[in-house]
Amino acid sequence: MDIKVIEDRNNPMLERREVIFKIEHDGPTPSRKSVVDNIVATMNSKQGLVVVDRMKTEFGKRETVGYAKIYESEKRVIEVERPYVIERNAIAAPAPEKAPEKVVEEEVVEEEVVEEEVGEEETEEEG
Repeated sequence: MDIKVIEDRNNPMLERREVIFKIEHDGPTPSRKSVVDNIVATMNSKQGLVVVDRMKTEFGKRETVGYAKIYESEKRVIEVERPYVIERNAIAAPAPEKAPEKVVEEEVVEEEVVEEEVGEEETEEEG
């Protein structure tokens, strides 16, 4: 699988490079993962910063033309790209922070209520 860069533009506003590439391949259309690996190797980037936006193979030809974006930071990838594109390119998004659990507090409150009810029943029996 040979990859050739047709066009390489710098987009300073979005802090990324936009690359149009052509891949000559034998066999089926290459996977996004293998294309990302080749772009990382040829464009001196890091895994997780390259997003393949689209790839198009014409019927009967052994070449694919595609469009990829190479970001400067992973934070910028998450800010700019849509969630389904991030998922499609298998870029790990930061895990959301968990809220403190309030279940423990609720259980304690329920136990206090149960104790009060038991105390009321004892006074009714005595009276």
